[in-house]
Amino acid sequence: MFLLQYTGLNALPFDPATNNDPLQFNGSSGPLGTECAPLDNTAENGKKRKRASLPPEGICNMTMDSNSMTMPMSDPNPWAAAMNNMGMPPIGMTGQPLLPDLPPPATRERPPGCKTVFVGGLPENATEQLIMEVFGQCGDITAIRKSKKNFCHIRFAEEPTVDKALFLSGYRIRLGSSTDKKDTGRLHVDFAQARDDLYEWECRQRMLAREERHRRKLEEDRLRPPSPPPIVHYSEHECSQLGDKIKDDGKFPEAVRVLLTWLERGEVNRRNANNFYSMIQSSNSHIRRLIGEKSQHEKEMEEAKDKFKSALAGIVAQFEQIVSVFQAASKQKAWDHFSKAQRKNLDMWRKQVEEIRNMHNEQLMGIRREEEMEMSDDDMEDVPDSKDSEDSGVSQAEALKEENDSLRCQLDAYRNEVELLKQEQGKNQPVHSEEDSTHSQQLSFLQQALQGMQKQLLKMRDELKQREAELEKSLEDKQQLKLQVQNLKEGLQKLQSTHTMQLEMSNPGDGGKDDGNNKTVEATLSAVVSCSQEKRGPTEKNSTSPIHSEREALLVGIISTFLHVHPFGASIEYICSYLQRLDTKINPSEVEALLSRLPCTFRQELTGVGASLEKRWNFCGFEGIKST
Repeated sequence: MFLLQYTGLNALPFDPATNNDPLQFNGSSGPLGTECAPLDNTAENGKKRKRASLPPEGICNMTMDSNSMTMPMSDPNPWAAAMNNMGMPPIGMTGQPLLPDLPPPATRERPPGCKTVFVGGLPENATEQLIMEVFGQCGDITAIRKSKKNFCHIRFAEEPTVDKALFLSGYRIRLGSSTDKKDTGRLHVDFAQARDDLYEWECRQRMLAREERHRRKLEEDRLRPPSPPPIVHYSEHECSQLGDKIKDDGKFPEAVRVLLTWLERGEVNRRNANNFYSMIQSSNSHIRRLIGEKSQHEKEMEEAKDKFKSALAGIVAQFEQIVSVFQAASKQKAWDHFSKAQRKNLDMWRKQVEEIRNMHNEQLMGIRREEEMEMSDDDMEDVPDSKDSEDSGVSQAEALKEENDSLRCQLDAYRNEVELLKQEQGKNQPVHSEEDSTHSQQLSFLQQALQGMQKQLLKMRDELKQREAELEKSLEDKQQLKLQVQNLKEGLQKLQSTHTMQLEMSNPGDGGKDDGNNKTVEATLSAVVSCSQEKRGPTEKNSTSPIHSEREALLVGIISTFLHVHPFGASIEYICSYLQRLDTKINPSEVEALLSRLPCTFRQELTGVGASLEKRWNFCGFEGIKST
């Protein structure tokens, strides 16, 4: 016979040996309500006290009379509910139920997959059979490892039974009615870390991971798109069928893939070249159909854009009407008749409607801006080069005029919008400061846009004037060239006529006269050539010279002075490093090109042997002046 008394986690305030009303548990086969003999506190009774005899069954099971359960079995407290589920409600020393709000026993952190508990505070005379009967009601026990000291480890078959066993922590146990310390103890139940539990938990986690991987793989296989069918090999029969499929619009993509594979495999030869040519020709015939479908889709997209734009404009108009309703309601005439709560709701609704209205207005303005930018991009596209420069200049001038007109239209539209916003701002002056701030922001944005458009318009005007001036210059140059060509033609005709007349008048025996005639012809030719060279103007004279600008002439002088000081020459990097002290924009390639255009002034030489081979430039102007 053993006795359990719950004392919580603190020490009992009384001695259980002096209490006459202990909580007793009896065997399931015997009577449930057995009691111990009353104990007297006198010395005589203490001397004559004997150990109560246990029933023949040995230590009894941990069952109790259901009539003594005064606490309901559906207690909401989790600790009491767990004890009720085990059939052991928490009962005090006097048989009265304990309060349901007692704190649960403190435990350590639960190890993963824990099935083993540590039980401390056992009586020294406790046996495995007693431990089995006390903790067996929590669940099936697989092993008990009892120590020589007052503790043991109990391993259960299932994890949930560990939670039930923890609620036995804090009970004081006594074997029979003995007051010996070896027969009493206070239970302390806590989680224990066992390698077997950890191993089983790891095995179970690995099994769950394998199942999850298998399930995921099945899901991926189910969602994976099917692989394309294999490409058939070439044959005459397959070739004829493929030719029919290529002509069909529905089977064209699959047929083209097969044709491409055959061409990549190298199935073309002289015998079937005509068949492949006909299939390629059939593929080319689908281009017109695809272009038509593309244009149809573009048309549908434009129609959808127009429809969306019109619908959005209607929505914005309705939002404007709603905003005007709120503005009319916020006037003094109607505002005084509303209550405070109604005014608050009206303010909140008005702000929401204005935010939504502004958002839709920005969206509509963005669509219009995109359309205007597309139109300007179309207008700004380069005109294809024509054969005559005059036609290209005229077309560019016309494009600039059209773009100027479109910019003017956009500017007028922005001005009208600004005026409308100003009028609305003048009408709705009593509206709150938030609306004024939004109007001011819109006005500032529109003013910035107007300034940008005006600047762009001025730039376009300047470009138009420059293009017109260039066009006039090109026309004048063209007329001058035509006049020069006519003068040259007239001079050649005169020269031919004089030459023929002299040949007719001269005799074949007069050699001296022939020489004189030849001299006169040469003189006239030289005069015509000199006249044509004078008429060509200074542009042609400058084009033949190796120095094209005054800057290059200055560079030639500085380089000549530098190389004259270095009689053994200098590399192009050394020369450029000296020149870049004067001007950082000088490029070595530019300098080298300039030196190579003047072979009589500068000469390039190779010095050194092997890896030390180096190109150097020398000044040879004094030698070149003699040769030129």
